[in-house]
Amino acid sequence: MKIATALKGIAVAAALGLAAIGSAEADTFRLSHNTSDATTWHKGGERFAELLKEKTGGKHTVRLFANATLTGGDQMKQAEMVGRGAIDFVMTSAINVTPLVPEMAAFSLPYLFTSYEQVDAATGGEPGERMAGILDKHGIVVLAWGENGFREVTNNVRPIKSPDDMKGLKMRVAGPMYIDVMNALGANPQQMQWVETFSALQQGVVDGQENPIGAVIVPQRVYEVQKYLTTWHYSYDPIFLGVSRKRWDSWDDDTKAGVKSAAEEAMAFQRTLTREQTAQGIELLRQKGMEVYEPTEEELAAFKAATRPAFETWAAKVGPDLAKLFETAAAGAN
Repeated sequence: MKIATALKGIAVAAALGLAAIGSAEADTFRLSHNTSDATTWHKGGERFAELLKEKTGGKHTVRLFANATLTGGDQMKQAEMVGRGAIDFVMTSAINVTPLVPEMAAFSLPYLFTSYEQVDAATGGEPGERMAGILDKHGIVVLAWGENGFREVTNNVRPIKSPDDMKGLKMRVAGPMYIDVMNALGANPQQMQWVETFSALQQGVVDGQENPIGAVIVPQRVYEVQKYLTTWHYSYDPIFLGVSRKRWDSWDDDTKAGVKSAAEEAMAFQRTLTREQTAQGIELLRQKGMEVYEPTEEELAAFKAATRPAFETWAAKVGPDLAKLFETAAAGAN
């Protein structure tokens, strides 16, 4: 009887041990992002989950939560929750982090960038490294940079060809810097969560919005509720995939290497996909019935001049040295 009892105990212990191993292998982390599951953001997140599972031998994977559902739809709150370890991973855009980290607005200063080469020089160079260091102080480890893209303007009232055409329009904006930009153009900005925006456009609560074509306007079907689009490229918005510093510090070096590698590959995929969809997007939007206006160089210069006060205001807020670092990176890529 004693032998049988002992064997039974060994069997139970073995079962518990296997359960513990199974639990470790099934370790699933949570990743929150702003947009729907139709976007390149979500597709990048899915690729990250696949790669993470592969690179960690099945020990770790990620569950995606679209539309900022973990924060009740509040896309601005995600970074703060990741910073204190309440959420494991976040994929969000630079402008959505500015309430927590004002310096992140440096990426999106109006008319700072005019090409992907300039953008890549910033995210892949010293500016990107400097921003990663700043985010780390807020408890977020940047794993890789992705792309939301150049933000274009849409509305239901009239074609936008000059700064004067913006006057009086009720515009949904994503963050505080864009409030100042819209005010400089004479528009009436209204900061609003993305999950509320489609219905607000549909119901006429706001006249228009501004977002990238490939990452948002096409996959989120903005063309169903907007008539006019102007490719004014007035601001660039990167996204980043980040992890809680608390979670990062809990991993060994091999796990960290696997997570970092998975993130870099996933965001490279997301960035390429976004640029492909952007390149194809203008013709698609025309096919969907939108009137697309592509400004001349002179017209773009007028928009740049009109938004210069907002540039100077936010260059001061992010810090003159940081703003200069971004401007130098952009100029060096010409």
